[in-house]
Amino acid sequence: RLTTGSSTAPMRSENSCAIASGDFSQLAANPLFEIANHGTKHRPLSVTGRSVYGIAGTSGVAEVVDEVVVNQRLITQLTGAAPAFFRSGTAYYDDVAVRVVADLGLQVVNFDVLGDAGATYSASKVADAMLNSTPGSIILAHMNRPDSGTAEGIAASVPKLRQRGFRFVRLSEYLR
Repeated sequence: RLTTGSSTAPMRSENSCAIASGDFSQLAANPLFEIANHGTKHRPLSVTGRSVYGIAGTSGVAEVVDEVVVNQRLITQLTGAAPAFFRSGTAYYDDVAVRVVADLGLQVVNFDVLGDAGATYSASKVADAMLNSTPGSIILAHMNRPDSGTAEGIAASVPKLRQRGFRFVRLSEYLR
């Protein structure tokens, strides 16, 4: 469990288990976190339907809008606050989709450190990835698979990064 530092947690509306269990509400109420929009169906954002990692992308402006807006409304309804940031499923965007998201009032974000490869890395590999961060890095790691090596790897690397002078902040503190 994160007790110091901050994080931004992208949430998608298909993650109904987290919503139903109350985990989402607890996370949203925790001042160390902010909730970001991760899309309705975790799809790559494209106006051409481009597939990434075998996941079909959105195939037109209307589908891009639905991928963003449906989840945006759900998160706003559940938390009382509209997310300011969006990261698509697979982290893929084409230029038109990025403009559509901006027109919807959200800032597109991505990452520069692959922290856990979709919660498939071992704890040592997660720690190694995080320790290769540079100042200003955005680390992508997943909290939706508690049996993975992610939590242990993060716990091992955070004290070392703090010793090197790193701080952990929410995107709203970093990008705005």
